[in-house]
Amino acid sequence: MSAPPEPEPFAPFARLQSRYVYRSSWCDLRRDVVDLGDGTAQEYHVFEVPDAAVVVPELEDGRIVLIAQYRYPHGRTHWEVPAGRIAPGESPADAARRELLEEAGCSGGELVERPGFYPLNGISDHWVHAFTLRGCRLGGERTPDASERIRAEAFAAADVRALLLSGRLCDGFSALALHHHFADARLAP
Repeated sequence: MSAPPEPEPFAPFARLQSRYVYRSSWCDLRRDVVDLGDGTAQEYHVFEVPDAAVVVPELEDGRIVLIAQYRYPHGRTHWEVPAGRIAPGESPADAARRELLEEAGCSGGELVERPGFYPLNGISDHWVHAFTLRGCRLGGERTPDASERIRAEAFAAADVRALLLSGRLCDGFSALALHHHFADARLAP
């Protein structure tokens, strides 16, 4: 089965002006004015955040480790897979392994690259590198950030797939990474 080719690219908008509206160590917001190509100028707001890595931890026995994580913006705790920003000078693979140990206490195994994605492509060039870590082990010391409320739990792959297909995995990073994980021909039913 072959996928259709990429679409023919449009000419990019010409940037007429650019200034930062907000800057922090967490994110930046930039206000651009662009020429739409017909002489019309329009504001465009761009959210800048460092690229990230997301990783599906698959244990040696085939179970998948999920983390229950509290998210301040909406005040809910839900299941996710480990993810986080890539530090300056850090490779995406190293970031995936670091986040996995920090958040889930997992290490070892074979890192398998999955398709990456733009989670906010209408407002940001933020890119997420996705991975599965096959054959990893639980038991490392978790070191979450001070603002992270997290606990890790291993589930049968069928139970995680049921969570995904039921729509109960509401974190986009996790849902897409798990979709690619389960789409692997090795895991097909």
